[in-house]
Amino acid sequence: MVLLLLALPVVVQAQSYTNSYGIWTYVTTNGTITITKYTGPGGDVTIPDIINGLPVTTIGDFALFDCWSLSSVTIPNNIMNIGYAAIADCLNLTNVTIGNGVTSIGYEAFADCVSLTGVTIPVTVTSIGDYAFFVCQRLRGVYFTGSVPSVGGTNVFTSATNTIVYYLPGTTGWSPTFAGRPTAQWFLPNPLILNNSFGIQTNQFGFIISWATNVPVVVEACTNLANPTWSSVGTNALTNGSAYFSDPQWTNYPARFYRLRSP
Repeated sequence: MVLLLLALPVVVQAQSYTNSYGIWTYVTTNGTITITKYTGPGGDVTIPDIINGLPVTTIGDFALFDCWSLSSVTIPNNIMNIGYAAIADCLNLTNVTIGNGVTSIGYEAFADCVSLTGVTIPVTVTSIGDYAFFVCQRLRGVYFTGSVPSVGGTNVFTSATNTIVYYLPGTTGWSPTFAGRPTAQWFLPNPLILNNSFGIQTNQFGFIISWATNVPVVVEACTNLANPTWSSVGTNALTNGSAYFSDPQWTNYPARFYRLRSP
């Protein structure tokens, strides 16, 4: 008798379960948490970044949907994904703070938030779902701190007819319109080092400075923040609102810190 032994693949299915944490209902999957429902009284709401020692990484589909009592929402840096209609139809929501960990904003994420007047999109966001700001009628400005993200369709701002999309000088991919809305450069009150430009590039260390058109910016450096002695290492004229600074002496220091000032 011949026995034929077959090696069958082992299928491991991610386990998830629903639980509650005060005013939040959530699902735990593979050591991370997705918020699935908000049951609080509204007002100014901060979404938790950690529940029972585990990071909150996603605001799930419809998690804060139709919460008319919300006035503001703060999304912490742990969260990476804002789900389908996650904060949609919140008619009295006037302010949203999106943390610097968010990478995707889902389909209809803020649709029908008719009282929302402005929102800043962090540099980490790489995709925005279609209809994300549908019928946000009072939305005047959407301020992007990074390069142009991908969009899920042509209706991101449908019926948000007052919206202007602002972007920082030195970021890339922008054209006269974005998802059907006009764009304009966003000039800050002080010079800024763009986060996504900082580092070693082709055997040189540097970063992009963003501020305003045709103004000089002095770059200063020190080696010890506890007892700093700042010295000028370069002056850049910001043609079209930005310029790339490269430190020719970066290899001479184990650590160096930088700051910007106007002359």
